[in-house]
Amino acid sequence: MTDDITLRLDRATAEDLYVALYESGEHIAAGAAIHEPSTDEVKRLGKLLQDLGHRLGRTCSPYCDQLI
Repeated sequence: MTDDITLRLDRATAEDLYVALYESGEHIAAGAAIHEPSTDEVKRLGKLLQDLGHRLGRTCSPYCDQLI
């Protein structure tokens, strides 16, 4: 398929993403608490979202690369 987007994740980022998605689902389903992420988790997930946005063709602000 020509529309496929592939991102490679290191184990820590993959774990962070899993926890974020799982906790979000549990929060929506049952009102479970969402833990406050660590600074490292925020940086890894922020970089993942930035990379995904770029691959989707979304335009960032001029200082986008300075945010992560």
